[in-house]
Amino acid sequence: MDQIIRGVLAFKENTYPERKDLFASLADQQNPDVLFITCSDSRIDPNLLTGSHPGDLFICRNAGNIIPPHSNETGGMTASIEYAVAVLGVRHIIVCGHTDCGAIKGALDLDALKGLPHVKEWLGHCRSAMEIVRERNNLAVDEPVDACYINEAIEENVLQQVQHLRTHPVVAAKLATNKVEIHGWVYDIKTGVIRCCSGQSSVFADFNEHYADRIETILESDK
Repeated sequence: MDQIIRGVLAFKENTYPERKDLFASLADQQNPDVLFITCSDSRIDPNLLTGSHPGDLFICRNAGNIIPPHSNETGGMTASIEYAVAVLGVRHIIVCGHTDCGAIKGALDLDALKGLPHVKEWLGHCRSAMEIVRERNNLAVDEPVDACYINEAIEENVLQQVQHLRTHPVVAAKLATNKVEIHGWVYDIKTGVIRCCSGQSSVFADFNEHYADRIETILESDK
């Protein structure tokens, strides 16, 4: 806690005064272009990862970067997605998983979560992704999953959550009119590498390869 207190003092004494104009512009409104959905893992910092600033990202976080499929039962993720898309008018939605994800490890071995009933129920939203990994690798339901399959499961989970995202009516409507673009990411904590797929693809590629055209345009405009 001492580190947090020092950080707040530094913010008040240095960061806020240096960026006072930015905070003044954000005092009464926000206009983010991106809804960033990621894991609650303490090792993930969306703003640091993307080089973004306050006001740039509308961030939703939970264990396993999970997006429950749309239903009539209201939940925090459902409400946040609806607000970001329908009210804030975000143009891009990024679903960002990461390596060494504890939630995915748990989803691959739900029996080990007997003392965590809410966690176990929440990770049920990953079940289809985990079943795909088991089926693809001929693993029995009760067979321990080797660590070599974890990264595959992490990628598959991102793909599954993207599919869930598409079931939300407000997202489906914006996709149908090309007003929203979905991005699937997996961030490698150790190497800093980001692998990406589009909202309609199941193939992950290196960040620079996936966004090659956009990167070229950005570099040209920065000259």
